[in-house]
Order: sequence, then C-alpha cells, then structure tokens
Amino acid sequence: MTAKRKVKAFFLRVFFLLVIIMYTSCQKNNPIETSFKNEVFIKSDKEHTEAYFLTATAGISKSVISKSQVAQQKSSESSIKEISRKLENQQNLLLLDVTKMANSRLVIVTDIETINKQDLYDLIDKDKTNFDKAYLDSVIESLEAQIKLFESISKDTNDKMILKLVLQYLPTDYQFLRETKQIKEQIY
Repeated sequence: MTAKRKVKAFFLRVFFLLVIIMYTSCQKNNPIETSFKNEVFIKSDKEHTEAYFLTATAGISKSVISKSQVAQQKSSESSIKEISRKLENQQNLLLLDVTKMANSRLVIVTDIETINKQDLYDLIDKDKTNFDKAYLDSVIESLEAQIKLFESISKDTNDKMILKLVLQYLPTDYQFLRETKQIKEQIY
C-alpha cells in the first residue's frame, strides 16, 4: 500500500510540475509577437483616422455641391451664381480624387449623404430675398469645416497621397473662402 501511495505521489508531483511549467511557458511574452500586435493597433488607428478624413471630406464636398447647384438655380446675383459654379466644379474634382483614394483603401464613400440634410432643406426653403445670404453663410461654414479637416489630417498623417491631396485643394479652399466672404461683404 505504501508503494501505491509513493507512485501516486510521484505522478501527482510530476503532473503538477508539468502544469506549472506549461502555465509559465504560456505566460511568457514573445517580444516579436508583442511588437507586431502593437504595430497592428497603431496602423489600425492611423487607418481609422484616414478613413474618417476621407468620408468626412466626401460628405462636405457633396454638401457644397448640392448647395451650389441650388444656388445656381435660385440666386438672383450673378456673382453668387459664378462662385457657386466654380465651387461645384472644384468640389466635384475633390470628390473624384477622394473617391479614388478611398476605393484604393477599401473605404466606402459613395453612399454618404450630405453631412447636414436639414441645412440643405432649409436653404431650399428660403425665399429669394433671404436665399443669397443663407447660401453664402452656409458655404462659408462648409469651407471652414473642410479647411479645418485638411489642416487636422496634415498634422495627423504622413501618408503621401493624403498630403498631396491637401496641398492641392487647401489653397483653393482658402481662395474660395476669401471670395465668398468678399461677395457677402459687397452684397450685405
């Protein structure tokens, strides 16, 4: 009987020793695996930021395009019709570039509605006397948001394609913002 107890005790000790060894070996961190996991999470955050930028830019562009199309039909001022035509063309080019970039990164921007539909509906409902001021205010607000978005992403990313896009469209956004403010000052 003592021999059976000694054998049982030996097997139990060996079993617990194996369990402890296996547990501690599973707890060890592989430095390569840990650094790889951290790198994946960092890239993921970067990708989320860039995806947000692309979708937000597309949304603002679609909003400005819609507002500009309404302005071309509804405005009584030739200067507003002209700036709205230029804005629509520039925002269509921007939207095309953003859509191409988003498609290459597997980010969907084609189904995005305008950022603030209510803003567009309110603009459509304005009568001719209040429309021009409302349109100019709305476009100024949208351009300022787009400029802020461009400046923000230029600080947060080092992606060459995005920085090239920002460098291409940021100066024209500033130019359109100045022109729109000048038209507003001339009219009002």
